Amino acid sequence: MKAKINKALINVLKPGDKDIKIRDSELSGFEMKLTPKGKIVYRVDYRIHGQRRCLTIGTSGTTPDQARTLAAKTLQAVAAGKDPAAEAAEERRGVTIEELSVRYLEEHAGPKKKPRSVSEDARQIAKFVNPALGKRKLTSITRADIATLHHKLRETPYQANRLLALLRKMMNLAESWGLRPENSNPCTHIEKFKEEARHRFLDADELSRLGAALTEAEETGSEPAQALAAIRLLIFTGARLNEILSAKWKYVKRGRNVIEFPDSKTGFKPIPLSAPALGVIDNLPSVMGNDYLIPGFRTGAHYVGLQDVWERIRAKADLKDVRIHDLRHTFGSHGAMNNHSLRIIGGLLGHKNVSTTQRYAHLQDDPLRKATEAIGEQIDKAMKQEPRRLRVVK
Repeated sequence: MKAKINKALINVLKPGDKDIKIRDSELSGFEMKLTPKGKIVYRVDYRIHGQRRCLTIGTSGTTPDQARTLAAKTLQAVAAGKDPAAEAAEERRGVTIEELSVRYLEEHAGPKKKPRSVSEDARQIAKFVNPALGKRKLTSITRADIATLHHKLRETPYQANRLLALLRKMMNLAESWGLRPENSNPCTHIEKFKEEARHRFLDADELSRLGAALTEAEETGSEPAQALAAIRLLIFTGARLNEILSAKWKYVKRGRNVIEFPDSKTGFKPIPLSAPALGVIDNLPSVMGNDYLIPGFRTGAHYVGLQDVWERIRAKADLKDVRIHDLRHTFGSHGAMNNHSLRIIGGLLGHKNVSTTQRYAHLQDDPLRKATEAIGEQIDKAMKQEPRRLRVVK
């Protein structure tokens, strides 16, 4: 049967005992089918490379006008040498984002990244990527999809930007693995959010309050002793949290007063130990069957849950806005204020790039600062002098 497929035709058609097939009288290849159960199916029938193809482009929820538009676009693609039916079949067979995530972790992150980085990638995938995109086919992901996910995390710009970087890497790998067309990365041209640099560090009064809170917890036994020791080591060494927690007794070289990490974030890294840091280590008990300086409660494991202890300690010290990582900033900042060079501070903190250490430069006693101090003292001294009395001329 041949007729113009439109709303008027749909309204008069009645289901029969068999499928009713209608070819559109105006757009060659555009067809519809009405099943005995009353379901409408819109299709495009075409030939390519000598083979007949039939592609479903809509059902009862699609209006005749919408189906006509889709049919016209499909036939245009055929005229350009494409095979929409084959592409749709490939899309149905395609890899999902969830499947790509598994391969990413197994074949890229696992062998090439440090365990903590792998754990962070897995956390982001489980929390953000899979809930939003996991079931979607990889080839169907567009720039709009990535931009929408990135924008949802705008209140936490650092997290949003790290997620964008992870997705960009996953999509690049998808291209190299032949799972997406080349130069089709949907993360391209998505701008990162501005991240406000944070330079929080503890001043002398705050350090005093922190010390008092730690001492009280040690004397009362209100917190695990190894957790309190970890906090002290963090501030006495400027080390990263994962470095202190992963430190083992065999890394401590007492003859040279140093902890040597064979594989830190920046590779092999020695951390010099000051007298206060050595004092903390000397008071740590050695637990049989546990190699870690900061032992956990599970056999052979290091301590976990330091964040909970830190939150209670900082609350007692009235330091509610201070993160554990700010203890590292405190170490670097006090080094700068004591006029140690940026090269020395960078070495102590294990910075590979000098620009990372540059954040502490403003705390050093440079010539401009000395000049303003001298000028200020001179002006202050002059202002505090007894003023001369003016002689009144009659």
